[in-house]
Amino acid sequence: MVLMRHEIGDVLRDYRLQKGMTLRQVAGRASVALGYLSEIERGQKEASSEVLASIADALDEPLSQILIEVGERLSVFEELSPVASVPDTLPDEFYRDLDAHLAGKRS
Repeated sequence: MVLMRHEIGDVLRDYRLQKGMTLRQVAGRASVALGYLSEIERGQKEASSEVLASIADALDEPLSQILIEVGERLSVFEELSPVASVPDTLPDEFYRDLDAHLAGKRS
């Protein structure tokens, strides 16, 4: 299962590296602790919307663009492993087969 916090962290790291910025620079500009920013980038911590907005500002990127990138990455994973639909009830044949199987074991 893909966790959104991992994708958010990857996207933030990618933007930071593309801009040639260090963790320390972004953390300082965003007023976020260096260790906390590192944990966010590694997908170990979930950032609030306020923290994400501060990091986006520090990266000179609109938060919406960062979230679009996250959404695009998540959609790729969803296409690769679609969630199978699970029926609400089991078909009658299942119960008949189960009853026959259990009756055979009791004999």
